[in-house]
Amino acid sequence: MSKRNFIWIVLLMTIALVGIISVQFFWIRNFIDVREKQFSNDVKFALAKVADNIQQRELNEISETYSKLIVEKKNLTTTDIKRFLYQQVDTVRKETFTYAQTILEENYKVPIDFFEQDSILIKKIFSKKDFRIVRDQVNNKEMLANQLPPEERLVRIQRLRGAEKAEFEDAFKTLLDRVPLYKRVSNREIQLNLQNEFQARGITTNFIYGVYSNGLATKIKSDYFAITKGKEYMIPLFVFDEGMSRYQLYVDFPEERSYLLSTISQILLLSIFFIFIIMMAFGLALYQLLEQKKISEIKTDFINNMTHEFKTPIATINLALDAIKNPKIIHDSEKVNRYISMIREENRRMNTQVENVLRISKLEKNQLSLTLEEVDIHDVIEEAITHLHLVVDDRQGYVKTHFSAKKSIIKGDYFHLINVFMNMLDNAIKYSIDSPKVDVYTENESKYLVIKIADKGMGMSKNVQKHIFDKFYREQKGNIHDIKGHGLGLSYVKKMIELHQGKVDVESEKDKGSTFIVKLPLL
Repeated sequence: MSKRNFIWIVLLMTIALVGIISVQFFWIRNFIDVREKQFSNDVKFALAKVADNIQQRELNEISETYSKLIVEKKNLTTTDIKRFLYQQVDTVRKETFTYAQTILEENYKVPIDFFEQDSILIKKIFSKKDFRIVRDQVNNKEMLANQLPPEERLVRIQRLRGAEKAEFEDAFKTLLDRVPLYKRVSNREIQLNLQNEFQARGITTNFIYGVYSNGLATKIKSDYFAITKGKEYMIPLFVFDEGMSRYQLYVDFPEERSYLLSTISQILLLSIFFIFIIMMAFGLALYQLLEQKKISEIKTDFINNMTHEFKTPIATINLALDAIKNPKIIHDSEKVNRYISMIREENRRMNTQVENVLRISKLEKNQLSLTLEEVDIHDVIEEAITHLHLVVDDRQGYVKTHFSAKKSIIKGDYFHLINVFMNMLDNAIKYSIDSPKVDVYTENESKYLVIKIADKGMGMSKNVQKHIFDKFYREQKGNIHDIKGHGLGLSYVKKMIELHQGKVDVESEKDKGSTFIVKLPLL
């Protein structure tokens, strides 16, 4: 994948992710707004119902208390009689319909101490209704109407309580406005009314309230209630004279925000969960793209390195073969043997490279079997040094051992452990700029044998240390072929040490050398 295509894919994926998350947050925000408006409407309806309940309770109590005073006729002051007459003649059905209604108004002046005045005027209204239908059966209608009684007649007398109530309420609302608030309503009544109305509408969060008189607080309130944030809900209390009121009931919900969020918590949690899943999927997809790109680059470098590694021995073998064919040399057994040794050595090098690749492949597929036996690590390290002493001597360096461990027997595969330490020693030698100076230390630590391989080479940066055990990884420094290798040695070391139930780590500082630390469990 080209770098340009990779950038475009990442850019489009990022735009899609941001768009999806933005839309999700937009709908969440709208849902919260709708829930807040619904909550506000429910509270307002509940407060209106509470205010009406309290006022109707007050009027009903006054009505029951003082309606008894109008029973005695001695309080009657004036009487007003109004009569209404309606008559209709139906010539088709030969019927005469007569309707008469009489309204009697009696006014009573009764003493009332509750309002701190001498008396009040109360009106009592009666209604008398007379329905009459006369049917004519002969031509002389007037004579028959005088002689024959009506066939149907209904007389109804009733009190017009609706009219009385309207007159009563209008009068008492104005008078009650002069009564002190504490005589009209109590904290308990407001508390119970609010609680019942809120519960009826599904509002279960805590609330506080307070009754104010034209901006001034009264004693009818919850503890510590005060108008502070300006978001309290308000309803006029004890309305009189065309909607006027001297009192206002305020209600506040201290935990309103958290309550609203709790009512939609399931939807919010699901939305957040799916947003998290989307972000995780995006992150994993991006990580996989980066990994694939890195692996592609590493494999390209590996192929280049492997080609370079094979190219040199193949060229050397070809030159040796051409030299042997030379008639002047073919009869010189000493030179022939030297060229044959060169061919054998170059062939061994190629075979070693192939074996390294195959070993890593088997490790990846878990196809590599270990032959576990009792092994003395000191002997393993000594043998590994023996295999590399020619290289060390050729570069005029040294590999010194400092065996301080009293216990060095572990259970492991002798052959693979030799390869492990050969790889680490080989790295220490290759990455030494001048003559290699390598020290090998062993010591016991609890139930572990600790091996440290320290060199005074070029060292590594912190970033390189994070990837040094990755497969195919090699530090990119100038020409990647300056130091030969495929980036497989330390990957093989790590996997093999882990198969022996141990662990390997590195400590390094740029231009000051590196120390590889191996811990293996003792028997």
